[in-house]
Order: sequence, then structure tokens, then C-alpha cells
Amino acid sequence: MKLVCVLLLICLVVFSSGVFAFESKSVDSTGSLPARFSWLDVDGVNYVSPVKNQVPAPTCEAYALCTTLETLVNYETESPNDCDLSEAHLFFYSGGTCNWGVDVKDALEYLEDFGVPDEGCFPDHHRAHDEPFESLPGWENRTVKISGWGWVPNEINAIKTALIEHGPLIICVLVRPDFNSYHWGVYRPGQYDVVGGHVVNIVGYDDSRQCWLIRNSWGDSWGRGGYIRVAYDAFTGENKFIWPFYGGTGIAYIDGVYGDLEPDVPKIWFTNCDIQHTYLMGLELPSLKYRIEGIQLGAPRIFGPHTVKLETANTDYVEFYLDQKLVYTDTSPPFSWKVKGSKGLHTLEVYAYNEKNMSKAFRDIYLMFTLL
Repeated sequence: MKLVCVLLLICLVVFSSGVFAFESKSVDSTGSLPARFSWLDVDGVNYVSPVKNQVPAPTCEAYALCTTLETLVNYETESPNDCDLSEAHLFFYSGGTCNWGVDVKDALEYLEDFGVPDEGCFPDHHRAHDEPFESLPGWENRTVKISGWGWVPNEINAIKTALIEHGPLIICVLVRPDFNSYHWGVYRPGQYDVVGGHVVNIVGYDDSRQCWLIRNSWGDSWGRGGYIRVAYDAFTGENKFIWPFYGGTGIAYIDGVYGDLEPDVPKIWFTNCDIQHTYLMGLELPSLKYRIEGIQLGAPRIFGPHTVKLETANTDYVEFYLDQKLVYTDTSPPFSWKVKGSKGLHTLEVYAYNEKNMSKAFRDIYLMFTLL
């Protein structure tokens, strides 16, 4: 009985942890590959940026590319989880469209030529349609660029080696319904029709389970904390997971980063304005019926009094704009604003300032009734 209880306790700990635990080891002096490796645990340090949610636009290519860059910057600067790059900038400036996405090759070439600025230059609007776009003035002076890129052969040891030497890999995959509903275990594509293409990251592997650890961009409520284990043989089996719809092998690496890796800019995040949540009298709840006709998919819904709260760094003061009108300036952290507005959809823009630069946060919000 005691043994059963211990086993149950272990299972609860594993399932409640959210993200897979991979032990990471370096390549030894003989050049042999370790049995396990993960950028989530390099000598006990997690260099992978937090999982994001691309909903509702088809911007997966930009999210996967920025994940790799953020990991490499975090590793180079020895500042875990500190780098946050603008997926929206990379997506639109390299030729992306919400009608289908962006060609990974075009985005990689853009990164070579121009780079991508931090998130504060162009925060994701989470809208499913194209519109005029522009990053903050001076974005060119706060970018991360890549030294080069290439394709990795679809072979287990080649993928492992590239993963360790170059960072998280960008892969093109075929999505089936069983991928959408993944929760646990090692995934192998089932006998289902392909419902679309998707771009994600390999961030680790584990020989004991014969699987890759893959990071998605559908939020941390998908899969296991935003991650999925995929069997080695899913890359080459009858129901293939990898598909080179952008050319090459469908597995790309980035060969180094350079530029302004640690820009002296304000950093700003919403702490209680999540796109997949409803706020009832200040209480945060998952939006149970996420798609409601007439309500924008990427807009949090607000019932009753609500105070927007921010997390900031390197910030002296912030300005809140509702529908492009300045409504409040806060000079004392922690910065916040009590929402006031009429029923319906509104745009909320927040600008953070320090002595040298400004950064921006953006959110569409849907007020379910008038807040005065």
C-alpha cells in the first residue's frame, strides 16, 4: 500500500509540473553525443524563453524563429528568460500575411540583412487580419541579427548535433487532429488526414524515451506546458511528421547571433490581460467558450471593475492610451490603470519610458458592459 501511495505521489508531481523535465549534458571530450540534452536544462539553467501564444494569426514561423534567437541570446548573455523579441515585426517586415503565413527562408534572410528588434518595438496585436504596420522609431538600433543559417539532414544524429551546436531547431511539421489534442506521452502521428502545416522548435531529445522535446506556440495550456514529446521515428515513418514545405529538409538551424543583445530599453508586460481569459470583477478565469460571434478572438473579456496591472523593468513612467487617446499617466511602480470605457471592443496601448528609449505593450480588450 505504501509503495502504491509513493508511486501515485510521483505521478502527481510529474503531471503537475507542466513542462517536461529533461536532464541535459554536454558533448564529452571524445565527441560522443549525450543520451539526453535540452536547452531547458544546460548545466541546470533554462535558456528557453517562456512559451507564448500566437493565436489567432498564422505567425508560427516568426514565433519559432524568435524562440531560437531568444534562446541563443539568453545563452550568450548568461541572462535566462531575459530576451523577448518581436514576432510581429519579423512576420510582417519579412513579407508575412495573415492569409497563410510567411516563408521561413524569407524570414531567415531578413534576419541576416536587418535583424529583429525587441518586443517593445512592435508587440503582437493578436489579430487574424493584415493591417498597416510600423515598429517604433529607432527600432533599427535595437536589433538582433543572425550570422547565417542552413538546413539539417533529417537523420537522428545530425539533428542532435545541430541542436547542441546551434541551439533550438526550426522545423516544419504536418498537423493532424491527434497532434491538436496531445496531452501526455510520446506522440506518433496517427492514421488521420493532415489538417495543416505548422512551424515549431526542437529544444531537446531523450534516448531513453526515443523522442524529441518540441516547443509549440499555442500557449502553455496546450500539451504539457506548451511542449510535446515526439518519437524519433515520427520524422521518417509512414505518417511523416516533418515535411519540407519551405524547401531544404524542413529542419533549419541558425548559425549564431549578434547585434544589440541587451538593449537599454524599458520592458513591459501585462500581468492580468491574457488573450484567452475572462476577467469577472477582477477575477481571472479561462474563457470557456473562446470563440463567440462578434467578439474578437484575441481580446480578453472584462466584466465589472478591472485594474490593468503591468510588470516592468528599466522603466521610469508609463502612459495608458485607450483607442489612441491618452487616459492616464502613472509615475510610480507598480504601474496600473483602472479600466474605464463603453461596452464593446477597445484598443489598449501602454508606453513605457526611461531616459533613453520607449517601449510599447498592446492589447485589444472587450468590455462586456460600460465601465465608468
